[in-house]
Amino acid sequence: MQSTSEDTPAPAISAISAIGQRHAALLARLTIAGTLLYVVLDVIAQVLPPHYSPISQAESDLAVGPYGYVMTINFVIRGLLGLAVLWALVESAAKEGVSRFGLITVGIWSVGALLLALFPTDLAGQTPTLHGILHLTIALLAFLGGAIGELLLSLSFGRVQWLRSLKRLGVVISVLAIIALLLLGSAARVHALQNVGGLIERLFIGLVLLWMLVVALGISTLRARTALRI
Repeated sequence: MQSTSEDTPAPAISAISAIGQRHAALLARLTIAGTLLYVVLDVIAQVLPPHYSPISQAESDLAVGPYGYVMTINFVIRGLLGLAVLWALVESAAKEGVSRFGLITVGIWSVGALLLALFPTDLAGQTPTLHGILHLTIALLAFLGGAIGELLLSLSFGRVQWLRSLKRLGVVISVLAIIALLLLGSAARVHALQNVGGLIERLFIGLVLLWMLVVALGISTLRARTALRI
């Protein structure tokens, strides 16, 4: 007679998985809503005085001025978006093989965005300050973390059955983000790029956020996909 003792842990495992899926779906929806809020606030900050150029000036310049608090809030939102996506991936797919180093480096992007809110940048032509130097250093580490982390995570999606459909699109967006980051790094040395550095930076940030939005949309359907398999 076959013992049923080996079958008893299954309900517990399923219950834990279901709870994780609900948490992940909620975090994914918050990420989707937060991304839309980020875009709206970014547009608001851009149209407010002193009307920095979105083509030639960095997005961080928006945090300097009478309405700089709008961009400062957006730095916080950007960091929370990254943490929400990470938490959703940990809840739903960490045990299935997503890249741990990818999670860590996207975490650097997220924490970096939160720290950028504390250290405003120096405007072009200003005497360098400690908080301005810290801002540039943190931004460099955060940008590298976002680009590399998202590529590593996208490549590892192939090991997770329900994320496999996101792998190709995730890799394409990540590669485009890396190209944008390389162009941004070259803007200071290549004359043709010097006057469009702000646009390139916004393109890079937009691609990183687009990756998070795509992943969040995928995770938000996790419960439905799981229910169909049961």
